[in-house]
Amino acid sequence: MRYILKTERLILREFEISDAQNMFDLNADPEVIRYTGDPPFGSVDEAKVFLENYSDYLKNAYGRWAVILKESNEFIGWCGLKYHEEGYVDIGFRFFKSRWGKGYASEASKATLAYGFKTLNLDEIIARVVAENIASIRVLEKLNMQFFKHDTCHGFENSRYYRISKKQFCNNL
Repeated sequence: MRYILKTERLILREFEISDAQNMFDLNADPEVIRYTGDPPFGSVDEAKVFLENYSDYLKNAYGRWAVILKESNEFIGWCGLKYHEEGYVDIGFRFFKSRWGKGYASEASKATLAYGFKTLNLDEIIARVVAENIASIRVLEKLNMQFFKHDTCHGFENSRYYRISKKQFCNNL
């Protein structure tokens, strides 16, 4: 088990094969994946195959990470960075609906940005969100990410793109 980050309430670690049931359950909720463009996994075995083939850690030295609640060791979602062939790195997060509104996305994302800028020495991190996804937009704004364009993302024409530079992030600490 490879731990990446710890916050006051959370542990972020690399995915494990044993996360397959949780990943299946997370993506099985239509509200959770409503704005992602991702289909649900067809089965727990399909989620297991996804995890077995998840290669971002080896290719990029980072990726999406399981978010674990410290007090109970419970998998509550994921958060992390993703390198895109177009040359940018984005931050993303997804949590079980029962965990929405508790500040976990903001807490995990702030730690992820700090890791990206301080440990990985990235210059800029972006985020992409469907305009109707108000809760995720609020998280990005809490992180001081700035809107910079409208574009299409995962088939959603009304997507908003946000970004923050290393300098902006470090100045707001």
